[in-house]
Amino acid sequence: MFVDKAKIFVKGGDGGNGIVSYRRELYVPNGGPAGGDGGRGGNVIFRVDEGLRTLVDFRYQKHFKAKPGERGKVKGMHGAGAEDMIVRIPPGTVIINDDTQEIIADMTRQGQEVIVAQGGRGGRGNMRFATSTNPAPDIAENGEEGEERWIVLELKVMADVGLVGFPSVGKSTLLSVVSGAKPKIGAYHFTTITPNLGVVDVGDDRNFVMADLPGLIEGASEGVGLGHEFLRHVERTRVIVHVIDMAATEGRDPFDDWVKINKELRQYNEKLADRPQIIAANKMDMPGAEEQLELFKEQLAEVAGDRHYDIMPMSSLTRQGVQELLYKAADVLETVPEQPMLEEVSELAERKVYKFEKRDEITFRVFKEDEIYVVESEGIERLMKRTNLTSYDAVMRFARILRNIGVDAALRKIGAKDGDICRIGHYQFEFFEGSDYIY
Repeated sequence: MFVDKAKIFVKGGDGGNGIVSYRRELYVPNGGPAGGDGGRGGNVIFRVDEGLRTLVDFRYQKHFKAKPGERGKVKGMHGAGAEDMIVRIPPGTVIINDDTQEIIADMTRQGQEVIVAQGGRGGRGNMRFATSTNPAPDIAENGEEGEERWIVLELKVMADVGLVGFPSVGKSTLLSVVSGAKPKIGAYHFTTITPNLGVVDVGDDRNFVMADLPGLIEGASEGVGLGHEFLRHVERTRVIVHVIDMAATEGRDPFDDWVKINKELRQYNEKLADRPQIIAANKMDMPGAEEQLELFKEQLAEVAGDRHYDIMPMSSLTRQGVQELLYKAADVLETVPEQPMLEEVSELAERKVYKFEKRDEITFRVFKEDEIYVVESEGIERLMKRTNLTSYDAVMRFARILRNIGVDAALRKIGAKDGDICRIGHYQFEFFEGSDYIY
C-alpha cells in the first residue's frame, strides 16, 4: 500500500522531578541538602531510512511519545536521562507543523536526522538551591514538560526519472516493460492513482529509478483531479519523460497535450519548467502516428526557441524505440546534479529545527478580564509548572521571581489591589499589594 501523507502527534519525554533530601550520616547531625536532579526527557527524532518508500506505518501508529527522565535520587545522585525515540521515515519526506503550516524540515539524505519534539529538562534537586543564607532549602523543581505538537508528513517520491502525461497515454505500460514493477494497467482514465517505482537496468552497467506518476489533467496546478497529490511528486524527479499518445487514439491533439501539461508543471513550480525533459512519442505502432509526429515536430520548433527537446519515437506495446529511450534518459541523468530540488528550504529548515528557543527568557503581558487580572506568559507558565506549589519555600521563590521581573509592578499599574484575583494559566491566586508573594 502506497501512503504519501499522514498526520501524527509527537511528544518529547517529560523531565524527571528533582527531589528534596538531606544527608543522613552517623555522627553528622543536621546534614546538608542531598537531593539530586531529575533526568532529561527523551527527544523524538526522525531519521531518514532509504529502505522505506511509503508512509504506510504512520497510518496505523499516529502517536509517538518519548520516555520521561528519571526523578532525582538521594545522596546527590541524578536521575538517568531517557533515551531518544528514533522514528524512521522514507527519503523525500517533508515535515510540516500542523498549527502554523510551516515547514520544519525537508528530509532527503540517508541518515539525516531532525528533532521534532524536544524532551524536557530535569528539575533541580534541593542541593542546587543551597545558599549562605539558606543552607538547607526545602525547594525542588518539577521536571519540564516535553514539547508536543501535531505534524503532517508529506512524501515526495524521490526518483531519477518521472513519467508524466495525460491519463491513458501508456506510462504504466512503459514502466512495466522496462522494470520489474507491476503497476495496475487498464483502458480507463486514472488507472494509476498513486506513484509506482521501478528500477531500470539500461544494460550497459547503468541503472536508475523510474516513477510512473498519476495522470495529469488540465487545472491540476489548482487542485483539479489528483492535482497537488500528484504534482508534489514531480518536484523530486531529476529528469522528466513526457509520454505523449502520438497516435491521438482518444481524439486529443498531441501538441495541445504537451502544451497543457507543461503549463500545469510551470504553474505549480517555476523550477519544473527548467527540468530536463525528454518527449516519449508513444504508440508509434498505431495508424496515423507517423504523420502526427511530423506535425508535432513542426509545431514544437515554433515555440521551443533556443531550448532543445529530445523526441524519442517508441511503442511500449511492441517495444520499438524503448531501449533508445532508456539510453537517452541515462545520458541526460549523467549531466544532472544528484539533487536539483529544494536545497535552500532543506538547509533553512534544518538550521531552524536545531536552533532551540531560549526558554529562560521570560516576557509577559498583563490585562484585566472581567474582574480578574490576567498574567499571560509562556515563560511564567513553564516556571509555574516546575514549581512545587505545596512547598512554602518554593512558592516564596516563585513570588520573588515574579516581583523581580516586574509582574507585581505591572499588576499594580493596571489597578490590582490587595485581595484581587489574578490568573496565570489555569491557576488563580490572590494578590496582596506590598507583600513578597502572590498566592
